[in-house]
Amino acid sequence: MTTTDVEAELREALAVAEGQYVASNPRSERRYRQAGTVLPGGNTRTSLHYSPFPATFVAGEGQFLTDLDGHRYVDLLGEYSAGLYGHSNPVILSAVRKALGEGLSFGGPNHYEVELAQEITRRFPSVELLRFTNSGTEANLFAIGTARAVTGRSKVLVFGEGYHGGVLSFRGEAPLNAPYPYVVCEYNDVAGTLAAIRRHRDDLAAVILEPMLGGGGAVPATAEFVHAIREATTRHDVVLIIDEVMTSRLAPGGLQERLGVVPDLTTLGKYLGAGFGFGAFGGSRSLMERFDPSVPGHLSHPGTFNNNTVTMAAGLAGLRDILTPEAVRESNVRGDRLRDRLNSLFAELDVAVQATGVGSILGLHFQRSPIVSGRDIDPAPEKRALLHLELMLRGFYLARRGYMAIPLPVTGADLDSFVDAVRDVVVTHRRVLRQDPS
Repeated sequence: MTTTDVEAELREALAVAEGQYVASNPRSERRYRQAGTVLPGGNTRTSLHYSPFPATFVAGEGQFLTDLDGHRYVDLLGEYSAGLYGHSNPVILSAVRKALGEGLSFGGPNHYEVELAQEITRRFPSVELLRFTNSGTEANLFAIGTARAVTGRSKVLVFGEGYHGGVLSFRGEAPLNAPYPYVVCEYNDVAGTLAAIRRHRDDLAAVILEPMLGGGGAVPATAEFVHAIREATTRHDVVLIIDEVMTSRLAPGGLQERLGVVPDLTTLGKYLGAGFGFGAFGGSRSLMERFDPSVPGHLSHPGTFNNNTVTMAAGLAGLRDILTPEAVRESNVRGDRLRDRLNSLFAELDVAVQATGVGSILGLHFQRSPIVSGRDIDPAPEKRALLHLELMLRGFYLARRGYMAIPLPVTGADLDSFVDAVRDVVVTHRRVLRQDPS
């Protein structure tokens, strides 16, 4: 087949899948049209939009989601890694009900926050002291602000295709980004990054690094890259911020433990709130003591819901009673096995598809060529849309971009069925998936 033939077949296959999806989801389509009358594009969270329209969910139980039209899906997206515990863990629900029964929004310290902070500092040794926020975005903004305030410098070194929140996105144009002076380097480029740190050292406050690109395609950092940055930032008194909002679930002490690196500041979020809004930033005592309000000249960090009782109670129950170090390891061994099974399947069927990531976070991409940085990823929007819709039609929910974050309740049988579904889709569309991007 010529390239033109393949492109035509791909467009036709996508049109068929979209038609089947529309026919199967009339209630979600009606709700989407209704949402558009009060929400721009029928949407209040850009990452949840996909064509022809997103399914509207009405219930979640364990590892399953149910939509308005009654379809049941195995949830492999896990709320973009925030839904690690699934939708109805009894330990989480019991903790939340207890907190709700005790009252809401005290406007003062509560008895959960210290215990949750203790669990986090035990789990992540680089975090000697911490402050809670309402999201990973807030955590990263405060971490960067801390670095700028303490160093008296202004610039922030970031990496292309990195994502640190809605106003700290480096995946293409981002006119709403916080207006810091950024130095943008390529992910996993050791020489280029070290040169940039040297060049800007006199006005460089911080380097902020995901130890695996999350939203940028589940691309892991190399140990050489991370250690080179740690050495250079130490030498030039630049604050190293490791963003573990997504990746802290990938080892008992986060990917920083697995890589053997100790940052100055760590940011956290997602699943640590056990399904509720959560963020935290913390690090060395010398940096974080600047937030002690009993000390003259302290850094101020307000936030009405920083220590809200429901998040504190749910997060504590999850980290203390469910996500033991052993459970973390088991979850990520299972994710690595799934990635290996998928890549073996793609090799067997000789298609230009690969799975990337670490542990329980995976990314699916439509190319054979290696992926070292976000810039290496072929966008392949039509192939991504086709796979996404075909898998939804078979009862599996993941992100349109091919991102998955496997929740704890997902069973081995669920994953077996998922691999079978992927095989079915790939075999069905093998001719359009065999060809590498031109």
